[in-house]
Amino acid sequence: MTRPRIAYAGMTHLGLCSAIAAAAQGFVTLGFDTDARMIGRIAAADLPVREPGLDDLLRKHRDHIDFSADATALRACDLVYVAPDVPTDGNGVSDLSGISTLLDVVLANTRDDAVIVILSQVPPGFTRARQRPGRIILYQVETLVFARAVERATKPERFILGCLDPDAQLPAAWQSFLESFGCPLLPMRLESAELAKISINCALAASVTIANTLAELCERVGADWAEIAPALKLDARIGPHAYLAPGLGLAGGNIERDLATVMRLSDELGTDAGMIRAIVANSAHRKDWALRELHEALLAKTPQARIGVLGLAYKENTHSVKNSAALALIAQLAAWPVRAFDPAVPASAAQHPDLTAASSALEAAHDVDALAIMTPWPEFRELAPADLARLMRGRLVLDPYRVLDAAAARAAGLDHRTLGARAS
Repeated sequence: MTRPRIAYAGMTHLGLCSAIAAAAQGFVTLGFDTDARMIGRIAAADLPVREPGLDDLLRKHRDHIDFSADATALRACDLVYVAPDVPTDGNGVSDLSGISTLLDVVLANTRDDAVIVILSQVPPGFTRARQRPGRIILYQVETLVFARAVERATKPERFILGCLDPDAQLPAAWQSFLESFGCPLLPMRLESAELAKISINCALAASVTIANTLAELCERVGADWAEIAPALKLDARIGPHAYLAPGLGLAGGNIERDLATVMRLSDELGTDAGMIRAIVANSAHRKDWALRELHEALLAKTPQARIGVLGLAYKENTHSVKNSAALALIAQLAAWPVRAFDPAVPASAAQHPDLTAASSALEAAHDVDALAIMTPWPEFRELAPADLARLMRGRLVLDPYRVLDAAAARAAGLDHRTLGARAS
């Protein structure tokens, strides 16, 4: 058969990265969004998201992809993914109004024989409730991971597919597109696929929480979690890719949303979600690690302290600050002046009455009593502890992700504190 024409509706993070990956796969692709200004930016190669390798991938395959704010362009497409990012509030509750509106636009402007697939994260029951007479709406689990979107979109490990009838043949356009990636296809009923994504994130959250719980214990008993984690990864029941790096709680919004969904459904349906609630509580506890260390080592005895913060994004290689531990820390330091720097996020993203925006990591360290490295950006790993010691007024460095070389930090006379090990 002739290769299908592919479209992605919604040019935010998920849709944009997925559309460019489809073009890289050799398919004629359309990126559609109702926001004409956003489409103009993207068409001019001014991408609204930060992802390693995404700009280069678009340049390399620009001849396979067009961008448009004209919904009638969708009529030329055989397979249309509805793929806007679904925003969440502070409690992890999804706002589904945007995807519902966009789905209406897609249905009104596509052929009756076009295959419509929801790619965005939605709760169980969403896709079935949107079925229309004479149209079939399918679901596919998205695999987006911030800062690894190109890898995940171009080299998927499997496709989880939500179908009205899991035993029926997949629509030809959908099957042709998916098979081009050469990975397993896992068809299942719509609700199973919607819950599969949530299940994956719950398992990841459990793994992160185990690492955080035991890493905190290491800090008290004198063990080192960095020595223990490799032993777990060599256990076939856990594996080399397990989420075992301790961190400052869950962030980014996606996992938190899925935990909130499980708790809400559990309340509605009368099932037990005690473990999920424990994960949420542990995440909130771990997010305050830096604040506890600052009060214990400095703020209780140095009321005029100045604090430097490196990193505002919730993780490296992204501009997202959703549930950022750094922003939460800065908000709780209102009584102390703060100097902050992030390579991708402006300091204005933080809420603080006395915040100075530094132009570099070293400037953020200048004349501060404590430095908190809250995001493990690659460039922060190039920092020399001796340079930090020379610039800082105090000696305390909070380095939860072990960005600095611990031995070099000790040699420079720094009070270097990290997750999963007793303070040096």
